Amino acid sequence: MLTCREITELANGYLDHELPLLSWAQVRMHLLMCAHCRRYIDQLADAVNLLKGLPQELPPAEVEEKLIACLRDQGVTRLPE
Repeated sequence: MLTCREITELANGYLDHELPLLSWAQVRMHLLMCAHCRRYIDQLADAVNLLKGLPQELPPAEVEEKLIACLRDQGVTRLPE
């Protein structure tokens, strides 16, 4: 049986329906027996659903510029594009 730590590592794949059948079944078996992990999965699913409901707006240009300047001040030299 999977450990609780392994459940946390597989949680995103489980919620996204990306696990192979055997791994999915192992997670389900653990969740049937572990109330703590069931609660964790439920809370993670709630958080994901809440975030999916937020508008996907970009910050204003001045906020982005200030953030980039702050990161550069902290020594970050490579920023994603």
